[in-house]
Amino acid sequence: MTTQNTKASTLLVIIAFALVYVVWGSTYFFIQIAVKGIPPFMMGAMRFLASGLLLFTWCLFTGKKLWIAKNNIHSAISGALMLFGGTGCLIWAERTVPSAVTAILVSAAPIWFILMDVSHWKVNFKNTYTIVGLIIGFAGIMLLFGEQLSKSFGVNSTTHISDMIILVIGSISWSAGSLYSKYKASDGEASVNTTWQMIAAGVAFVPFSLLHGEFTGIDFAAIPASAWWAVAYLVIFGSIVAFSAYVWLLSVRSATQVSTYAYVNPVIAVILGVAFAHENISLLQILGLVVILGSVLLINFTKYFKTKTEQVSQAEIAEA
Repeated sequence: MTTQNTKASTLLVIIAFALVYVVWGSTYFFIQIAVKGIPPFMMGAMRFLASGLLLFTWCLFTGKKLWIAKNNIHSAISGALMLFGGTGCLIWAERTVPSAVTAILVSAAPIWFILMDVSHWKVNFKNTYTIVGLIIGFAGIMLLFGEQLSKSFGVNSTTHISDMIILVIGSISWSAGSLYSKYKASDGEASVNTTWQMIAAGVAFVPFSLLHGEFTGIDFAAIPASAWWAVAYLVIFGSIVAFSAYVWLLSVRSATQVSTYAYVNPVIAVILGVAFAHENISLLQILGLVVILGSVLLINFTKYFKTKTEQVSQAEIAEA
């Protein structure tokens, strides 16, 4: 088990969080564009194999040691759990599960993080700010998507319970892979670890794509340019940039803090929808956005709040 690096540059941590929050929030939009022209599992294979091979080339060019069997195996396991298990279940479930329901089920990731991070149970469950922040954040997600959620389960709803279960399994798989990456796959060069995580996920997507006949009769020349550009964005920004930042954050910050991406990503997606797709936003949704951002601040600055509280308590004791 690796120890958490608390000496990481504050500026780098802020930049990494910004990348994970904003870039991953935008990937919802680009995934929708990509799958309009490319079958989902094929798109997953393309995205992660391309990302992995680009990183592999970079590591080779910069002289990184690419083959350390123990580290590579751990990286492959964490990559398969996160990028194939988590993303694959999401891709499959979105065939029938409405986006609002998807956002709510995926946003439960921080709860899975705290439940599965057994080694930090004493710290997490004793931290009132963290627990309250998680509850408030999930409540904010419900406010943000509450109106859409009620419509999703209307009389003419086609939501499949089995696909919702798959979505929950995917969220658990992502959380498990993230924790595995933090404690098992964080030795060695970060870029090398990420390389094998990407490659393992890309390879895992291939047989599923073949089983679903996605390569049968597809005309690559007929795929619209927008789909290719979307895949390029997902490869460079969604995978190489943001995922690398995410894996690094797991090594320098608590898993609970890093997991707040699951609350912020839907917020970014909604803001981008309003800004670029001219989507409407209600007062209830605005309230949800404010609540979510407040919960994220509470979780990420929990040490600050705790320190201030302790200082006040000590001052009161001194005065007495």
